[in-house]
Amino acid sequence: MNTGGVHLALGKMARITGGFYLAYIVASVLATMLANIGLGDAQQVYQAIVTNEGSFRLGLVIALITGFLFLMAAWGLYVLLRPVNKDLALLFLLLNAIGVAIQGASMLSLASAMLQGDAASHMQAYSAAQLDGLALLSINVYKAGWVTAQLFFGTWLFPLGYLVYKSGFLPRFLGVLLMLDGIAVLIWFLQALLLPAYPAIHYPGLVLSLFAELGLGLWLLVKGVKVVDAGAGLPGEQRLADPQAAGARA
Repeated sequence: MNTGGVHLALGKMARITGGFYLAYIVASVLATMLANIGLGDAQQVYQAIVTNEGSFRLGLVIALITGFLFLMAAWGLYVLLRPVNKDLALLFLLLNAIGVAIQGASMLSLASAMLQGDAASHMQAYSAAQLDGLALLSINVYKAGWVTAQLFFGTWLFPLGYLVYKSGFLPRFLGVLLMLDGIAVLIWFLQALLLPAYPAIHYPGLVLSLFAELGLGLWLLVKGVKVVDAGAGLPGEQRLADPQAAGARA
């Protein structure tokens, strides 16, 4: 087996994955800045629609693209971490995909809120106050869907963090941070549904999420992964190997 080629391919995959993860984070920030999609409350989203529809449309497009970027980052992590435990790697990929699907579907309500003020939507039979109410209802439906997606975005971090911790080719502290981030996201999920009047509860978790997920993306992009040759013989060390080659040897 050409181990040098495998090492090069895995190193390239790690950097591509890191690039997708960082692009997802940057795109999420842009969507928030342009349209208050993500962390903005319903009133902030509504104001973004009525004050600058062009900016909101751009923010909505970017927010939809974040789903693709996040799913691609999850797929890259699956490829990198499946030699550690294939079942857990598949689990975090599925949890991420479900979260992306729910989040993407929730944003269709934002398109509905935006179109309700459009003359082409034939909503002239409704008064301005009624249209405002319908728009805010659509935005609140979006917010409920967005929060629901956090259940899956929180739980995917537990198998991901565990595999990062056990991998031996990524820093263990990142695995610990990712699992703590999972707890923080689930606190956000519960707070938003059970205690919506107290958003400050989840603010500390946002800082933790930034460190954990930005740290993972940066590490993959800049440092890649540490590949250990199968003959190195270091006791207890996890080795990153080509899964197809490993299957052939078996």
